Amino acid sequence: MSEAAAARSAGAGPFSVFERTVAWRYLRSRRKETVISVIASISFLGIMLGVATLIVVMAVMNGFRAELLTRILGVNGHLIVQPIDSPLEDYAQVAGRINGVPGVKYAIPLIDGQVLAQGNVGGGTGALVRGIRSEDLGKIAIVANNIKQGSLADFDSGEGVAIGKRMAENLGLTLGDTITLISPDGDVTPIGTTPRMKGYKISAIFEVGMSEYDTSIVYMPFSEAQLYFNMDGRAQTIEIYVDNPDNVDALKPKVEEAAQRPIDMVDWRQRNETFFSALQVERNVMFMILTLIVLVAALNIISGLIMLVKDKGRDIAILRTMGASRGAILRIFLMTGAAIGVTGTLAGVLLGVVICTNIESIRQFFSWMTGKVLFNPELYFLSQLPAKMDPRETTYVIIMALALSFLATVFPAWRAARLDPVEALRYE
Repeated sequence: MSEAAAARSAGAGPFSVFERTVAWRYLRSRRKETVISVIASISFLGIMLGVATLIVVMAVMNGFRAELLTRILGVNGHLIVQPIDSPLEDYAQVAGRINGVPGVKYAIPLIDGQVLAQGNVGGGTGALVRGIRSEDLGKIAIVANNIKQGSLADFDSGEGVAIGKRMAENLGLTLGDTITLISPDGDVTPIGTTPRMKGYKISAIFEVGMSEYDTSIVYMPFSEAQLYFNMDGRAQTIEIYVDNPDNVDALKPKVEEAAQRPIDMVDWRQRNETFFSALQVERNVMFMILTLIVLVAALNIISGLIMLVKDKGRDIAILRTMGASRGAILRIFLMTGAAIGVTGTLAGVLLGVVICTNIESIRQFFSWMTGKVLFNPELYFLSQLPAKMDPRETTYVIIMALALSFLATVFPAWRAARLDPVEALRYE
């Protein structure tokens, strides 16, 4: 049955078999329609790559934020308590009372201090010493569950310390070696304050997967840290880990009441506000920029359909003469353009999911091909490239791509529907 005969016999409603058949026929490549077919293919590829790129980039940024948040809040407390009026000598009692607050996982007394660490090679590196009780270090799962060498069993029995894997590599140290720590806050002598230097045996080597911590943190037994930093009988801060970090504001009054002394509190958002705000801004900007890729591809649909309308002017005239309504012509070209957008979007989603699922393998492959380290842990803090797809965000991307694709078809389809038979023949 010809198109004209189909139109004559079509007492069909909107999006009937006849309209779908004509739209599909216009999508197929013919020898004289090579240019139109190429434009349609480019539009399809553009939408597919745009959607896939948008999904992958947003997933990587979500994974990057989630991994950083997990590691930062895994090593550092969600709420930091510091004394105001006097030294924190009753740290054990204060920590015990705070531990009883509903919503608090545990409260850990700490002593922090900056030192220069020296090993078997190199001139030394800056390090953060964290004095912590052995039972408390075992509660920090991201450290306790990632001990690569040694054990925390003997951590508090002597003068052993736990260091990060990258620090050990940079200083040429292994399990059982001695690391020398030099603190500027040493002993006071008649000629002034002299730096304090002391060697400690390495009893454990950990790797949390964030290079900033693996290269800079030294965990020291709490009692030894008190001696080393001249804080006998005192703690510097109490770090509190909570069940729900986003609900930390609701816990502050309860923690202050449980402390039973004047304290100053700083939560994890205040400590990392600049960092996570920058990540959020970058994420939003990248979404806007990458959306332009999909928009450009959608504009290609417009150019392709306009050329198709011009090429099919005679067909439009015949269809209109044989009884096809303007609405039918409009729907035919809407379906023709929408098919490109829908298939391109679905293909882009599939490609994006595949890439996100295998993102680390892809990174390693390109690193092997180029001979260069892509996503260097020293610069990006993480040892692996993370990707975390957000279903709601992916849905937004799909809706946005489909909306742009449908909007791109409206003008060419409207233009085709506005042609009457005489004008269509002249247009041809």
